Amino acid sequence: MRYRYAIIGAGRQGTAAAYELAMHGDASQIIMVDLDEKAAYSAAAKTNRLKGHKIAKALKLDVQNQGAIEKALKNIDAFISAVPYYFNLNLTRAAIKMKAHMTDMGGNEEVVAEQLKLNSQAQNAGITVVPDCGMGPGMTGILAAYGINQMDTAQDVFIWDGGLPQNPKPPWNFRLTFHINGLTNEYHGYATFLRQGRPVKLPCFTEYELVDFPPLGKLEAFVTSGGTSTAIQTYKGKLRTFQNKTLRYPGHYEQFRAYQLLGLYDLEPISVGENKIIPRDFFHTLLEPNIRAPKKYKDICLIRVLVRGLKDGHSRELRIELVDRYDKMTNFTAMERLTGWHTAIMLEMALRGKAKKGVVPLETAVNPEEFILEVKDRGFEISEHFSPLLSNKGKRESQDRE
Repeated sequence: MRYRYAIIGAGRQGTAAAYELAMHGDASQIIMVDLDEKAAYSAAAKTNRLKGHKIAKALKLDVQNQGAIEKALKNIDAFISAVPYYFNLNLTRAAIKMKAHMTDMGGNEEVVAEQLKLNSQAQNAGITVVPDCGMGPGMTGILAAYGINQMDTAQDVFIWDGGLPQNPKPPWNFRLTFHINGLTNEYHGYATFLRQGRPVKLPCFTEYELVDFPPLGKLEAFVTSGGTSTAIQTYKGKLRTFQNKTLRYPGHYEQFRAYQLLGLYDLEPISVGENKIIPRDFFHTLLEPNIRAPKKYKDICLIRVLVRGLKDGHSRELRIELVDRYDKMTNFTAMERLTGWHTAIMLEMALRGKAKKGVVPLETAVNPEEFILEVKDRGFEISEHFSPLLSNKGKRESQDRE
């Protein structure tokens, strides 16, 4: 069966998602929708070039025009929201009205909570909506669900992930490959973790630690918002611990924590002379030109998931790692691949009847083992390493799995 898709937002991740749908999604047509007509045409052209024939077309449209969006989705089987998180609730309503499956790239737990309230409406429409897809919490959540399933009884889940330049350049040692609002949103407010089986809120830029992650060596890890997403409610009372930290090169933590302490991530207007400005908008204007990644940007993305629990009557630890790099053949960054492709694979599984109906959390939407097989089929390398937890004698045995 062939499907008609739309991508709302023709930026980096949206283009990567379109490529995945063109190559593996049984697509008959992909409509690239964006207010920036040039971006829409560029994304469609790249998708067509990589596919080898015309499958994508461009459409100029304002995502805030609900009527126009619904008209564009009238004959669409499924679509992806690759626009900032604050548009996703209205797009979910449009998906339900037009009876089109939807996945989005999330970015805000409060918006996701509102989307989940539309679950019964989506079920009645016979569609699947999966919020908050992408690299993290998307791919991280699937890897965690997979790891939990490998245990007889899972108890603790620890996640670290980050997207970094392969060749960092000071003073930033960081490049932005997604909408800048996604960065400041995850650096602002609180994260929700499970501790002793109960949800707890932790401020961003807390619980700093250094993590050794080959091939990059020592990296900083600290609390940022949004990484756990729906997993907290899913695993509340079932797991003792569930947490996620962001990885950055050394020095990033103090630099960007200073901006936080200055209030530059705040959204409340402040007076500057006779003018009112929003600190975050001001910060974006200054920062983005300095850290925006060029078109050909060599990055590396890292995910580590540690799952601890009982296996065959013994205390065991499963370490799952995924490392991906910029792909010179397609010119997609690792971040684009992990974010765009995860979102698109989830949509493909929904169309093929392999996802639950309704507005569903990503970690419960599909069978994680089946999803991992799809991911490996795309060429992603995932390593698994089972180890006993340290015994009283201090001995440790390990078993590698491929």
